[in-house]
Amino acid sequence: MADEKPGTPPENAGHDGNRRDFLKKSTLLTAVALTPGPMLHAAEAAWDEKVAAAFEKVPLKLEVNGVKHKLSVEPRTTLLDLLREQLHLTGTKKGCDYGQCGACTVHVDGERVNSCLRLAVMEDGKKITTIEGLADGDKLHPMQEAFVKHDGFQCGYCTPGQIMSAVACVREGHAGSEGEIKEYMSGNICRCGAYSNIVAAIQDVKNGGQKV
Repeated sequence: MADEKPGTPPENAGHDGNRRDFLKKSTLLTAVALTPGPMLHAAEAAWDEKVAAAFEKVPLKLEVNGVKHKLSVEPRTTLLDLLREQLHLTGTKKGCDYGQCGACTVHVDGERVNSCLRLAVMEDGKKITTIEGLADGDKLHPMQEAFVKHDGFQCGYCTPGQIMSAVACVREGHAGSEGEIKEYMSGNICRCGAYSNIVAAIQDVKNGGQKV
């Protein structure tokens, strides 16, 4: 028998390659066949959701804190989630997510709203102001300064929403008395109980005649 030349593949190399391909395909088919039905349906559903999400997104134009944005969002996205997740403006807090605590308060065209209850697509073309847009550069807004002066916060989680509502309270003309302030700030909950200091901060700004 003549010696084989170096580098010459053995005569059965092709058969081995075909055999390996056959084993790979057989193993794959067996794995698919043995995979529980619910798992296959789950994988199919996840793919369907990704495709559906891509087709369901709608264009949205907003001006947030003076900056114009052209976005693409799912119709079910809330304004709160848009601000926090897409625009990374995390000063607006997610508290109850049911519009009962006021931690998510922002201004839409100058009016205070609970952003967790508003769909982002409803705000197309509108101007949004969050706690990040209240200050003038490094200079705090008068209401922010008043909250610091009167210790209008403790843990601070509700503070952004409290300040946004406090500014609106003064602008709306509902800061004429302690009782009126309490009534029109009742939608903002402070679990630390800093209510008296919050009222004092609002009265300070109102009585000082500062522009809010």
